[in-house]
Amino acid sequence: MGERPNLAATEIAAAVRAGERRAADVVDEHLAVIRERDGEIHAFLTLMDEHARSAAEGIDRRVAAGEDPGPLAGVPVALKDNLCTRGVPTTCSSRILEHWRPPYDATVVSRLVAAGAVPIGKTNLDEFAMGSSTENSAFGPTRNPHDTGRVPGGSSGGSAAAVAAGFAPLGLGSDTGGSIRQPAGLCGVVGVKPTYGMVSRYGLVAFASSLDQIGPLAPTVADAAALLEVIAGHDPLDSTSIPGPAPALRASLDQGVDGLRVGVITELLGEGIAPDVRARVEAAADALAAAGAKVEEASVPAVGFGLSAYYLIAPAEASSNLARYDGVRYGLRVEAPTTGAMNVATRTAGFGPEVKRRIMMGSFVLSSGYYDAYYGKAQKVRTLIIRDFAAAYETFDLLVCPTTPTTAFPLGAKVSDPLAMYLSDVCTIPSNLSGDPAISVPFGRGDDGLPVGVQVLAPALGEAPMFRAAAVLEHAMAGAAGEGPSR
Repeated sequence: MGERPNLAATEIAAAVRAGERRAADVVDEHLAVIRERDGEIHAFLTLMDEHARSAAEGIDRRVAAGEDPGPLAGVPVALKDNLCTRGVPTTCSSRILEHWRPPYDATVVSRLVAAGAVPIGKTNLDEFAMGSSTENSAFGPTRNPHDTGRVPGGSSGGSAAAVAAGFAPLGLGSDTGGSIRQPAGLCGVVGVKPTYGMVSRYGLVAFASSLDQIGPLAPTVADAAALLEVIAGHDPLDSTSIPGPAPALRASLDQGVDGLRVGVITELLGEGIAPDVRARVEAAADALAAAGAKVEEASVPAVGFGLSAYYLIAPAEASSNLARYDGVRYGLRVEAPTTGAMNVATRTAGFGPEVKRRIMMGSFVLSSGYYDAYYGKAQKVRTLIIRDFAAAYETFDLLVCPTTPTTAFPLGAKVSDPLAMYLSDVCTIPSNLSGDPAISVPFGRGDDGLPVGVQVLAPALGEAPMFRAAAVLEHAMAGAAGEGPSR
């Protein structure tokens, strides 16, 4: 394999803005690496070669004219294929949207372009973001760059793998139950789920609207912070968007954690968490303590019910959101003698097994006679989780736990056992239910030599101290390895 580009996103942008590097060369270098290795990884569904080259040349012209193209000038970005991109196929890895080309850009895509970044391609995902391994794609699985016999995690596995393999310095994913953080943990990159409403969902193809959030995937904490600063902030096109500007994160990254109160969630270190993963979390807690944080055990009792509540709430919302794929307005249409038969035939052919499973589950829990027993009760549990986190944050500034119960598992190992697959998200789901932010940081490797992610959680709008703690962990790992953060 040839030499992959290894500059950080912020370094690339600084060089392009200063005229020391051409954005067109940066894009060509990354396209060359993708062509060399993506046949093995399958991170991308669509490469935006011509679009990327044209955008890069436009950036170079602006630099030559003395203009500043923006804070991410010339930086290639991999976009999860559930983010609308005008005129570019956006499939959600589903046959039902094959060949659909949106007539508009998602807000995050518009903000990336305005910041000088260059969308380089659309990445693979579990169909409609429903999965934890990127094996549920209608277009084949993505493989983990660290071991191509293993999964990259999901549902944002394509974006995580693209960043881990050096195909793009930055990636965007969506996180409904851990779909940014879980693949970030398994692929050894940084992944962030921001506070619900901090990043606009306009143009994100919906899975579960009260849980979905778009966020960064990056090789380093600083790069993730730079990307979040660009895509965050109020958007009038999203009714759930939080008023106010994007947070300033990079300016405080080096302020450390001295004096911060950090709790290690005991309920997420017990049964089901592999010993090697538990050991890395304990080492991360020690690193934060060594940096001046006050670290103690913390209890968030209701997190034990998170998985059960999530798999009632998310499918219920999905069954409503996916009702729009009817063979009439856009996407796949399978002809039949009547409208009803056409609708059934289209959805039968267009949706994969996991999507059908969740639609049926969601329709059931919303049906007459079952709503109160299942969906209503799940919403009460969600309230308990929110209250338990709020209580914990009265004592602690931040919380720490594993990102995933294990390192990356082999391809095919859990495909026939949905419950085992769902358990992969047991540590990430609670933050989606509460709406609070969380970040996964690579923190060493397990006994099998594969990456382990440690998760730092914060109260709503607590991204700044969360990123500071993540930077401390990154620095601790770099010190242990005797080098800078891996890229």
